[in-house]
Parts: sequence; C-alpha cells; structure tokens
Amino acid sequence: MLHPLRQWFRLAVLLPLLCCSQVFAQAAAPANGGPANGGPANGGPAKSAEQVESLKESVLTLNRDLLILEEELLYPASSQVAVYVSMDLGAYFALDAIKLEIDNKLVASELYTDKQTKALFRGGVQRLYLGNLKAGEHEISAFFTGRGPQQDYKRGAKVVINKAQEPVVLELRIIDSSAQLQPVFDIKQWQM
Repeated sequence: MLHPLRQWFRLAVLLPLLCCSQVFAQAAAPANGGPANGGPANGGPAKSAEQVESLKESVLTLNRDLLILEEELLYPASSQVAVYVSMDLGAYFALDAIKLEIDNKLVASELYTDKQTKALFRGGVQRLYLGNLKAGEHEISAFFTGRGPQQDYKRGAKVVINKAQEPVVLELRIIDSSAQLQPVFDIKQWQM
C-alpha cells in the first residue's frame, strides 16, 4: 500500500520539474520574437529568469512539504519510535559501530567514520533509527563497538519500554566515566 504512495509523491515532485524544463527551454531559445522583430514585449530574459527562480522556490517548498507528509504517513505519532546517538568527551572511547535491536530483531546498524565521531564529540546528535512499534512492551538493545586507550570494547545496553499511543524517543548515550576511567553506555527515554 505504501509503495504506490511513494510513487505518487515522486510523480508530484517531478511534475513541477517538467514545467521548469519548459521554462528553461524558452529562456535558452534565441529571442527572435522581441519588440525589435515585431513580437510582443515580454521583458525578455530577465522576466524568464525571475520565473525560473520563482518556480525553483515553489518546487523546493513542495518537495519539503511532501517529505514531511510522507514521514507523517509512514511513521504516525501513535506508533513512532525514534532512536538517537550522542557522545560526550570521548577520552576513554572511540566509536566504531553500533547495532540496534528491537525485540531481538536487528533494525539498524552504523559504521562510523572519524568525521562522524568528531561531530558527535562536538555535541552532534545522530538519528540512528525511525520506525513504528505497536502498543505494548518492547525490549530495545544497543551494542557498541570501539577502541579505548587500553583495550577494545564490545558493550551493550538494554531497556524495556512500554509503548503507548505517544511517540517514543530514545537516546543511546556514550558517556566518559572519570571515576571508572572507562566509557559508560546507557539508553535514556525522553518524555514527550
């Protein structure tokens, strides 16, 4: 059912682009029908450029609105679950990979580059997963792989949530523990 909906969205985005191509073709065509040649005075290339820019803005706005609508249709708030990743200083851990399981099914995995881990160290937050869950109890497990100053780490964190009609937002946190001189991994559920 959702697959034809995506095709409809793509068609709705491509239709204005086809109109744009006609405007581009008219703007690129030699001006042989201008006022000097006995044709109508339409403002020439300046007016066509304004029309093209206006059309581009309309296409971008329409595309943004369609993407928002598609996300709302695919992931309604009553069943939505989103999982984000955050890190702090990173003195005791350099992240290599994360695997996310919901009810013992792998739903997301990510291999991290140095640029991505540096962005997380600077306070960035990455959306690892966005999906749907039916109401009820679910087990969320995250497995972290990375390097530390003394050893490599393979650790996990687990939480059991009770999904109701509100969206669920979880944060996979990697925190340096200066008391233990090692990383701490946990999953925090945000209240909506």
